[in-house]
Amino acid sequence: MVRLYAEGLMFRWATIAGPVMGVVNVTPDSFSDGGRFIAPEAAIEHGIGLVDAGAAVLDVGGESTRPGAAPVDAGTELDRVIPVVEGLAAHVSVPISIDTTKAVVARAAIAAGATIVNDVSAGEADTAMLSTVADAGVGYVAMHRRGASATMQRDPQYTDVVADVVEYLARRLDAARAAGIAENALMADPGIGFGKTIEHNLALLASLPELIAGVGVPVLVGTSRKSFLGRLVDVDEPAARDDATLATVVWALERGASMVRVHDVRGAVQVAVVLGALARATVARREVVESR
Repeated sequence: MVRLYAEGLMFRWATIAGPVMGVVNVTPDSFSDGGRFIAPEAAIEHGIGLVDAGAAVLDVGGESTRPGAAPVDAGTELDRVIPVVEGLAAHVSVPISIDTTKAVVARAAIAAGATIVNDVSAGEADTAMLSTVADAGVGYVAMHRRGASATMQRDPQYTDVVADVVEYLARRLDAARAAGIAENALMADPGIGFGKTIEHNLALLASLPELIAGVGVPVLVGTSRKSFLGRLVDVDEPAARDDATLATVVWALERGASMVRVHDVRGAVQVAVVLGALARATVARREVVESR
């Protein structure tokens, strides 16, 4: 695969071919599929399968960010993700994202072929992250979360969750710009499930147009198999929450989200295709009516 940084090109979200980001967890403790793809060969095979199912981006992570997860050191994270990023870069043509809060991991993953950094701390966990991304010219996703993974679900409080999340993301995006990250390389993520109650998550989803307008960059929504969906539909097993996830995928894409991060790529891609066809049919019908 041709690597963007090797050509001196700047990453642009507008060049991505579709709205679905597929999850490749290389961890023993992720809430949905922890341990299934801990071996590099298994993770690479899984990623290739997600691309075959229509994923436009692969997001590789070596540290679980589920509520209550313990942090891992940089060496462990590097050992988990670098062979997978290298393997995927050799076999797929879609962009590879590295899901990390550590600049040293981001830097190594970029050298291995990643062209996006997905940072759940929005650059606050590591002060070197934003300059690392800027120097490499790769894409950057800044996410909102309240507290570290181990503690973020302990009674999260907001004055107005939508306004608070927008204000935080706007501030972190300004920090990214100040560090030299290009405007068209930026994306924001409201952090569904990261330091939020069910009510907070639903308020953010209900207010997506307001949130998107407030942050002023493309928005990524990640609801896949999360516990608030399980509680809404009374399903304990994460992998059995894909139908509930698809409801939020439809909702998010219909309200302006640029990308959704999911485990079940095939279902989300089919949703996106049908929504696109319906949008085109709506425009065509409007033109017919207006021409009368």
